[in-house]
Amino acid sequence: MSAKPARILLVDDHILFREGLAGILNAQADLQVIGEANDGLEALVKAQELKPDLILMDVQMPGMDGIEAVRQIKQNQPEMIVVMLTVRGDDELLFEALKNGAQGYLLKEIRAQGLLDMLRSALQGEAAVSPHLAGRVLAEFRRLSVGTAPEKEDAGALTERENQVLIQAADGATDKEIAAELNISLNTVKTHVRNILSKLHVRTRREAAKAAKAKGLL
Repeated sequence: MSAKPARILLVDDHILFREGLAGILNAQADLQVIGEANDGLEALVKAQELKPDLILMDVQMPGMDGIEAVRQIKQNQPEMIVVMLTVRGDDELLFEALKNGAQGYLLKEIRAQGLLDMLRSALQGEAAVSPHLAGRVLAEFRRLSVGTAPEKEDAGALTERENQVLIQAADGATDKEIAAELNISLNTVKTHVRNILSKLHVRTRREAAKAAKAKGLL
């Protein structure tokens, strides 16, 4: 008797892309799409409800993005395999996703056969990272292994980019304005803001600005 197909939850806010991906996956004897979600919040609900073997999730979505969704999913279901999909190879989002528990990070430019191979590898417990992104992961691992970023061990220490975001936010800039000024994606800005609030142990951007000034960070 053949093994049951791996059960997959698709999460992407572009319906047409999702339908095309579902068609590719459902054409495989060993893979089956059992559910779809439009954003991170819906993904949380369906992950609990459907208990898929693997979640294939877009990074950039309105509302709750993929980075926050994978963090919460792995907190509630640490055994869940999550592979991220993105249109751009943003280093900061790549490392944030992996740090939050993603087992893979793939560019949407990947060919169908490459995607299938990567998902099968992820289901076997292997990392699923687009080849040229894998080189960045190794470089970052080597950099950290030789201790070139000891300041990041301090939970309250902001990175250079986080300081740049905080300075803009303290001046009243919106996330969209910060993204344009620093030439980064809106979701990257949101990730930085979350990290800043967490590191400074505050709940709002205004409180973050006050805390940063008190610490001499601004």
